[in-house]
Amino acid sequence: MRCERVWRHARLALRDPARAGLGEVSDGVLACDDGRILFAGSAADAPNFDATETIDCDGRWITPGLIDPHTHLIYGGDRAREFELRLAGASYEEIARAGGGIVSTMVATRAASQDELVAQALPRLDALIAEGVTTVEVKSGYGLSLEHELKSLRAARKLGDVRPVRIVTTFLGAHALPPEFGDDADGYIDLVCREMIPAAAAEGLADAVDAFCEGIGFTPAQTRRVFEAARAHGLPVKLHAEQLSNLNGAALAAEFGALSADHLEHLDDAGIAAMAAAGTVATLLPGAYYFVRETKLPPIEALRAAGVPMALATDCNPGTSPMTSQLLTMNMAATLFRLTVDECLAGVTREASRALGRLDHLGSLEVGKACDLAIWDVERPAELVYRVGFNPLHSRVFGGQTTWTR
Repeated sequence: MRCERVWRHARLALRDPARAGLGEVSDGVLACDDGRILFAGSAADAPNFDATETIDCDGRWITPGLIDPHTHLIYGGDRAREFELRLAGASYEEIARAGGGIVSTMVATRAASQDELVAQALPRLDALIAEGVTTVEVKSGYGLSLEHELKSLRAARKLGDVRPVRIVTTFLGAHALPPEFGDDADGYIDLVCREMIPAAAAEGLADAVDAFCEGIGFTPAQTRRVFEAARAHGLPVKLHAEQLSNLNGAALAAEFGALSADHLEHLDDAGIAAMAAAGTVATLLPGAYYFVRETKLPPIEALRAAGVPMALATDCNPGTSPMTSQLLTMNMAATLFRLTVDECLAGVTREASRALGRLDHLGSLEVGKACDLAIWDVERPAELVYRVGFNPLHSRVFGGQTTWTR
């Protein structure tokens, strides 16, 4: 069988999304052609390949390329000063209500050109790529006006043009209330629903729509309006839910068949049941939990018991999770949230792709899926979760092409 490339003498993980665990193969072969996986399995079951290139993995592990399903990579400036204030005792809510937080980033984002936003985001993206990430979700949400939200989405799309990475964009206009609207949150939501979402959809800039449903964000009623507008324009939804309080946002998201509900520290049993029934993924963000020194854990055991899929993401953003490492995310999820090694690795591959609505072509080593791979210098997959500050990536493959090797 002719093909472009074959990897031999590999150990394979995460082959089948329908099976629990990692589905490990010890003497594995993986073949690709035209950017797609042609075969992934044991050497004993492999056909004879006539490959343009054959790569000897020398026993290294191959996983799907890592996926980061929740980031805010596009923004101007930084918020290191707020970090100092938080260390001095100020809360996230106090900083936000005093004009800091998201609004301070809005000012810097509006002042930056599209090219400047791309240039500022590239070091963050490059850090993810260097750890084997091949797909990144990128949200808008710091422009908070029609002009600057669209600019942010265009900048996010541009990242995929200048780096070998798949970019999935999310419109997050309902992230915070811009100061020019005063206390008129309903008026701002009018703008989001009547102008921003239609414009983003018409230009093909958004793959999904998100909102921040929280006491310092938007109410469930306002969030519902955003979701209805998204549905009217054929866009799936997701939600920042139950991070600081329980407004029943996860249940609302599930009502709309949301791809994911994210954060979830204050999620209750009703929300879990609704997510399980809808197939909504729980995207956990341990970096934000750690960085804001949260003390209430997401209900991990209840999510497990209900069969809710759990994805993991960096939540890379300037205020509450300035992190660009999915390897560190996995370690935090294990140590802080007590996820297992298998759950962590699935959370940054299979379940992360599910959270983006991309499970049909990303997230596992299956025939027909994109040949996005991470090849690791580790003896066992647990090392990817166990180590801190250590990057054992040997090579990164994107669309069947090696884009980085040690």
